[in-house]
Amino acid sequence: MDYEREAAFTLDEVTFHLQEPHDFEWLSELGYVFCVFDQQDSGNICFGVEKEGKRSFVKYAGAKPLDFSGNPEDAVRRLSEAIPLYAALKHPHLINLVNHFPVGQGYAAVFEWFDGECLHSHWSFPPPAKYEHPDSPFYRYKHLPVERRLESLDTILSFLEHVESKGYVAVDFYDGSLLYDFMSGITKICDIDFYRKAPSFNEIGEHFWGPARSKSPEEFTLGAPIDARTNVFTIGAVIFGLLGGERDRSYDKWEAGMPLYEVALRAVSHERELRYSSIAEFIRTWDRARMFP
Repeated sequence: MDYEREAAFTLDEVTFHLQEPHDFEWLSELGYVFCVFDQQDSGNICFGVEKEGKRSFVKYAGAKPLDFSGNPEDAVRRLSEAIPLYAALKHPHLINLVNHFPVGQGYAAVFEWFDGECLHSHWSFPPPAKYEHPDSPFYRYKHLPVERRLESLDTILSFLEHVESKGYVAVDFYDGSLLYDFMSGITKICDIDFYRKAPSFNEIGEHFWGPARSKSPEEFTLGAPIDARTNVFTIGAVIFGLLGGERDRSYDKWEAGMPLYEVALRAVSHERELRYSSIAEFIRTWDRARMFP
């Protein structure tokens, strides 16, 4: 390890910065570090490592990334408490957790590596580059044929229906939770750390987990229910990002025909009672609408 300045680190191929020094000697046991994701505001720092030809993705809490304003102990608690979710919600479309352990004052979770690209890769393509740069994963995804994006959405919807069937709500689900492999066309879901058992409530208020562009009205309201109808809004908002104009939900920005537009528009109704009652109901209606041009 080489310190370029007090909180600068070099591990194998990567260099990154933290707010303060931290011990990463343990990481060498997991393999050769070939990439790092250090610009997270969650308190986690993540690494791609390779050992004996096998790659893994390592998520670690306990350090202080530059964009993190919270307490590392809180990040450690959140990550360690999230571990059971990966067993409870295990699914072919969810990244696979293979190991987890405490290390020093921190906690590490090790996942199988997936050659997908995050659709909200803000560390490489912060907005507006996310939407405009031809190398941005989101830009490239948006320029896929509509049918390929619909197939990708089938994967996403299948996972969310599974989450619902297990009695959970998908808190903090957004395009940053989506990985897409442009070679194989496979979509996977990552970062389920804030999912919770239903029924649940917003105990935080307007700063409830998730980006504003995909949050429902109740996710800004202290004490509001967080449930299946919340998830219906969230998937509707995500779909408008992947097939339409994101926050501009006009038909002019929509690419997938009027029947699907009407389904998505109902999903993002600000009145909860006007939305579909569940992800399962949304999928049934969505699939029927896909039968029409």
